[in-house]
Amino acid sequence: MEELEHTCPQPRTTLTEPAIFAKETSCECRAPHERLTTKQARHATPVDRPVRVYADGIFDLFHSGHARALMQAKNLFPNSYLIVGVCSDELTHKYKGFTVMTEDERYEALRHCRYVDEVVRDAPWSLSPEFLEKHKIDFVAHDDIPYSSAGSEDVYKHIKEAGMFVPTQRTEGISTSDLITRIVRDYDVYARRNLQRGYTAKELNVSYINEKKYRLQNQVDRMKEKVRTVEEKSKHFVYKVEEKSADLIQKWEEKSREFIGNFLELFGPDGTWKQMFAERSGRMIQALSPGGSPNGSPSGSPSSSPPRELSPLRSPSPPSHWAHSHARASSPPSPKAASASISSMSEGDEDEK
Repeated sequence: MEELEHTCPQPRTTLTEPAIFAKETSCECRAPHERLTTKQARHATPVDRPVRVYADGIFDLFHSGHARALMQAKNLFPNSYLIVGVCSDELTHKYKGFTVMTEDERYEALRHCRYVDEVVRDAPWSLSPEFLEKHKIDFVAHDDIPYSSAGSEDVYKHIKEAGMFVPTQRTEGISTSDLITRIVRDYDVYARRNLQRGYTAKELNVSYINEKKYRLQNQVDRMKEKVRTVEEKSKHFVYKVEEKSADLIQKWEEKSREFIGNFLELFGPDGTWKQMFAERSGRMIQALSPGGSPNGSPSGSPSSSPPRELSPLRSPSPPSHWAHSHARASSPPSPKAASASISSMSEGDEDEK
């Protein structure tokens, strides 16, 4: 019997293109498909074909929790080919409920996940042996929480019993139901925002009264935003004024210190003005004193300029000894000097007699 080689599609090595959509026959390999055991899959045997892992779901509002689950499914084995089945709107509305995204939107979202190699559209709600054989699936990946639906306590029960089930971990804190709950909780906020963006009340299924209420609230919010903007600008302006005022006051203080220092240097106790005044006073006193002249030279020294002729109307100046005695007489005598002068005068009178 001729041995047939496996021609199963290999995992994608590049991420430049979206994943392919599964055809009617997912794998056209003519070699017989023998399901691998977990031990074989973990050791990457056989080497001529990848391990075909299947993961299914609704994937409404595709989020990071979905992506993490697919990442785990992709990395369960060293060489794995990940096939993702997405249920149609008809099945989802029948067994689970209304979806936010349409089936085409959900299909396309899955194609652009980096961990997905192939997308199966209109995937079955429960996996039949025929479906598993058609797509040559080795393992089915899903979280281990029993999924009760369509009258069954766990739709993956027969997969677990066949040894084809591999569990993944759910990402806590995020799910499609959580996202929808947030939207419902903050419905007024989203309705107001979409009305402001141009959506009609009919498109948002909003009543006439609520529409007017939302539009009024939008106007109030715009006014609040304007007031907040004005407050921010005024705070910025006040800050600038305070900053400039502080700089100006600092400059004034520096100038005032400089002025006071210059003033004290000029008019202080040991200032320049006092020294100048003392020097000028000394010169004036020296000039007015008997033994000095205005230019500081002694009286007996000859003058540098030639003597002027006496005017006939002016009397000659008294002799120097008379001026000297007259200057001495003009000063108030002390008591001893007064008595001595009186005695000398009396003696002179007696001699004259």
